[in-house]
Amino acid sequence: MIYAVIDTNVIVSALFTSNIEAATVKVFNAILQGQIVPLYNKEIYEEYKEVLNRPKFHFPHSIIKQYLKAIQELGMEIERVHCSSEEFPDMDDIVFYEVAMSKDDAYLVTGNTKHFPKSPIVVTPAEMMQILMGKPI
Repeated sequence: MIYAVIDTNVIVSALFTSNIEAATVKVFNAILQGQIVPLYNKEIYEEYKEVLNRPKFHFPHSIIKQYLKAIQELGMEIERVHCSSEEFPDMDDIVFYEVAMSKDDAYLVTGNTKHFPKSPIVVTPAEMMQILMGKPI
């Protein structure tokens, strides 16, 4: 079992694609199968809810509800540890990094690795799938 903070862009991408082989879809399926325990706090959960409900995405409310319920039921809510003195292009992203840093051996799965400090814990969805399969990234 792997602990990981899932960046909002990964969830949005998983919902947009019709490709069941997409790494973003595989990450969410790994959550459903208990291979990944999503880490979140109130700020992250609220961002998920706000972004997924944006009218421009046209995501069905039933699907949004399912995703949010899965995060809550299968995930672990933990406190954010203010530990980063790094500069972030978007300071709203720091919460994702700090929640990942608050749990030993946790990852941050994002499609925007350039938005975060270069760190072995920051991985793409494809890299997370390699980690799950025991392959080096």
